[in-house]
Amino acid sequence: QVQLVESGGGLVQAGGSLKLSCAASGRSFSDYIMAWFRQAPGKEREFLASMWVGNIKTYADSVKGRFTISRNNPMNTVYLQMNSLKPEDTAVYYCATKRRTTSEYPYWGQGTQVTVSS
Repeated sequence: QVQLVESGGGLVQAGGSLKLSCAASGRSFSDYIMAWFRQAPGKEREFLASMWVGNIKTYADSVKGRFTISRNNPMNTVYLQMNSLKPEDTAVYYCATKRRTTSEYPYWGQGTQVTVSS
């Protein structure tokens, strides 16, 4: 069983920065993938970034060059550093995790709101 809790969301001006955190608890595996998603009102949940324990990272084109995913293994925390934020980045941001060998993400956090003002 894995539990994820996001934090760090809030209100920021366009062009500013924000860093989200996701604290993980419960059983962990060396082959787990950590990921960030977001969902705006009326839209489907969108993949943003993921990483493996070996620091292999993947980014969506919409955030590539602006967002950075990282992980603190001793503290079981994954981060999403967001720079050059735009109003269209406004959404609820979610942390998720899955085994490398599975296709779906079975574990999700409750989400944290990010609002970017113009």
